Amino acid sequence: MATSMAAALAASLPAPSAAPVPAAPTYETIPASMSKVIDIEAEIPLMIVQLDGMVVTKIIKHAREAPSTTAHGLLLGLDLDGTLEVSNSFPLPHHSGDDDEKSTKSVARYQASMLRSLKEVQADDSVVGFYQATTLGAFFNQTLVDTQAIHQDKLRHGGIVIVHDLSQTARGNASFRAFRLTSNFLAAYKKQNFSTTSLIQHRLTFSSILEEVPLKIRTNPLLSSFIGTMTEPSLSSGLDIAPATATNSTIPASFAALDLGTSGLTRNLEQIVDAVDNYRTEEGNLAYLSRQIARERGRADNYVAKRKEENQARVAQGLAPLPEEDIARLFKIPAEPSRLESMLLLGQIDAFGKSLGGMASTGLVKMYGAKAGSGTST
Repeated sequence: MATSMAAALAASLPAPSAAPVPAAPTYETIPASMSKVIDIEAEIPLMIVQLDGMVVTKIIKHAREAPSTTAHGLLLGLDLDGTLEVSNSFPLPHHSGDDDEKSTKSVARYQASMLRSLKEVQADDSVVGFYQATTLGAFFNQTLVDTQAIHQDKLRHGGIVIVHDLSQTARGNASFRAFRLTSNFLAAYKKQNFSTTSLIQHRLTFSSILEEVPLKIRTNPLLSSFIGTMTEPSLSSGLDIAPATATNSTIPASFAALDLGTSGLTRNLEQIVDAVDNYRTEEGNLAYLSRQIARERGRADNYVAKRKEENQARVAQGLAPLPEEDIARLFKIPAEPSRLESMLLLGQIDAFGKSLGGMASTGLVKMYGAKAGSGTST
C-alpha cells in the first residue's frame, strides 16, 4: 500500500526539466608555421639550472640507500626565462638480474605510473632531465650518453643530467653538477659515425662530449630556519655539567674535517689502473680491426690493379676489355670501428686523475697541519 502510494505521488509530480547541455567549445588549430612562434620559452636559451633543496636531499638519500653506484632517476620541473627549475624528482628501479629488454620495459612502466600518479595529485609531472650517481667523478659511460641524447631530442630545451659524486659527499662536500651534450657531439651521434674522419670533422675529444651548465641550489626559507634552529647550541638539561660546557645541538658535531683523506687513495688508484687496462684493451681491438680493414683494402686494390693490367693487354691485342666487377661484393671490407668507447674511457681516466689530484692535495695539506699541530719537528 505504501509502495503504491509513493508511486502514485511520484507519478503526479511534474517531470523534472532536463538540464541544458552546453555546447562543446571549438578551438582553432594553430598552424604548423606558427607553433614555434607561440612557444616563446623555447626560443630563450637555457642559462642556469636551479635545484630545489628537497631534490638535493632526495638524490643524496637515494644514492646512499642504493645497492650500488648506479642510482639514477628523473628530474621534474619547468623552464622559465632561461632558468630550468627542478622542483621534484623520483628514483628509477635498478634490475641487476633481469635481461636488458625486460628491465627496460619494467622501468618504462614504473616511470609512466609515477608520472600519472603525480599528475593526479596536481604535482609537477614535466620531465626536464635525469640524475646519475657516480663515484670519484667518473660519469662518462654509454648509458648516460644514450639517455641524454634521447632527452635532448625529445624535450624542449634538451633537458640536463645532474651528476652526484658519492665520494665527495662521503667527505662532507655535496657535489652536484649539471651537464648536457654539445652540438658537435649530437651531430656525430645522430649519424652514428665516430670514425677518425668524423672526430676530426666535428672536432671531438673526450672533453667536448659534455658541456657544463651553471647550477645553483634554492633552499626554502622555512627549511633554512629549521636547520638553523637545529644547529644552534642550546643549554643542556644536565645539572652536574659546568655551565661553560652545558651546550648541545640537535645535530651532532661532525669530525669529517679531521679525516686526513688517505682512505680513498687506494680505491682511486685501483680505478685508474682498471680504466687504463680497459683503454688498452679497447685500443688493441681497434688496432686489430684497422689491420683487417687495411688487409682487405689491399687485396681489393691489388685485384683492381691486376684487372686493369689485363684490360690493357686485351686492348693491345684488339680484344674487348673485361667487364668491371663490384668490388664491394667480392671483398667484404669492414666499416671503420667507432672510437666513442675510447673517448669515454679517456674521460673516465681524466676524471679519476682529477679526483686523485684533489684528494691527494687536500690530504697532504691536512697531514702537514696535523704534524704542525702535534708539535713534531721536521
